[in-house]
Amino acid sequence: MTGFMPKLPATPLPLALLCLACVSGGSHGAPDPFSLDTRIPAPRPLDQEPVQAPCLPPASDTALTLAQVVDEALCHHPQTREAWANARVQANLAGVARGAYLPTLNAALGAGRRHQEVAGKRDDQRQETASLNFSYLLYDFGGRAASLDSSQQLLEALLATEDATRQRVFLNALQAYYQVHATEAAVQAARESEQAARESFKAAEARYLAGTATPADRLQAQTAFSQATLARIRAEGSLRNAQGALAHAMGRDAHVPVRLAPIQIDFPEPHFEADLAALVAQAKARRPDLQAAEARYQAARSDVAAARAAGMPSLSLGITPTYQALDGVTSRTGSIGLTLSIPLFTGFADSYRIRAAEARLDASAAQREQLAQQVALDVWQAYQNLLTATHTLRTTADLLASAQASEQVALGRYRAGVGNILDLLNAQSALANARLQRIQSAFDWHISRASLAQAMGQMDKRLLDTGLSALPALSRNTP
Repeated sequence: MTGFMPKLPATPLPLALLCLACVSGGSHGAPDPFSLDTRIPAPRPLDQEPVQAPCLPPASDTALTLAQVVDEALCHHPQTREAWANARVQANLAGVARGAYLPTLNAALGAGRRHQEVAGKRDDQRQETASLNFSYLLYDFGGRAASLDSSQQLLEALLATEDATRQRVFLNALQAYYQVHATEAAVQAARESEQAARESFKAAEARYLAGTATPADRLQAQTAFSQATLARIRAEGSLRNAQGALAHAMGRDAHVPVRLAPIQIDFPEPHFEADLAALVAQAKARRPDLQAAEARYQAARSDVAAARAAGMPSLSLGITPTYQALDGVTSRTGSIGLTLSIPLFTGFADSYRIRAAEARLDASAAQREQLAQQVALDVWQAYQNLLTATHTLRTTADLLASAQASEQVALGRYRAGVGNILDLLNAQSALANARLQRIQSAFDWHISRASLAQAMGQMDKRLLDTGLSALPALSRNTP
């Protein structure tokens, strides 16, 4: 250690206070010298770049399209804001790790009075002290590098998690949107079925009054009419629940109304084929949650290196100038030197920290493998669901056409007096089911397509295209 006496100003206390204020920063409006905030994309609509912040306040009474529903969910759902905040937390922790490569500077101030009394004589002295401590870690066998790499890998994991959250919120909003329209169509179909049952009841009652039908026919028609009314009431209740689920998916309270613009859903061509092995490979390359698991595994590897480096020596540079004033008599001292710190025995703490880090690495590897298998299962199930939805489209088209023709024949025969009420009621029930299945099949196809895209990590604006073909008429007189 060698003597060191830097030239200090004559008024060190204000200067030291100013220096302390400059380096401390404060708790509010803290600076971002490493510009880490630029890496954290804030919640935003689907088509906007991360550098922009175009989220607008939620629409109040506007009729919303699917794109507007998804954008509001991405901007205002608490899950997206939570994922963004978590990424910001880790970005700042990465800044802490990066700051370990910079020196530290601490100021110490002291002021007081010193009183002593010897042989009846009092001696009061005013004392002021000021000192700066400069410390810089020169070498630590890779500990800082490992900690920084771990923090950066965890940041990458949380950025990927934010992406996965956005895709999940996107899918939930899309599913809820289509479910509202599906239940609206189900309500319309239930109303048409109720109207058909009402007409059948009127026809049965007219035949009963004319003496050409039995009381049983009239009662059966009345029962079918009541059941159709009950089905319509239940469908309207399901619609209200679906509307609440949509509001929740958008980040609103369930009771806040959401008004949707009319939709013209496309009945796509019932053809879909893909190479399943290629889909799984693409999913493993694109899925953000799998990317997050890989980043967490790399962070665990860095944690092992950091734990091992913690038990190694470290070399630091220290500079400490000191100022002291005692009753107007000032003195300045200082020191500069190198410090080699060698941990000799820590009660086996270092050893167990390394073992714990290695165990966490094994657990992270298992989690990564488990998620990779889950990705393959997600793609398999979503692919099979889309195949099923595709084949269902073709079948429901034939089912609806045959059910409409059957109902028309049964109604005509009953009105002509050559058919019975059971045949008519059965035909009307089959037509009601065919209508619901035809409508639901189209919405299921779009939802299954989005589910496969989410399973592959490819949620994008192409999924917002509902098609431009008009919704086929669903009245019982339309083949």
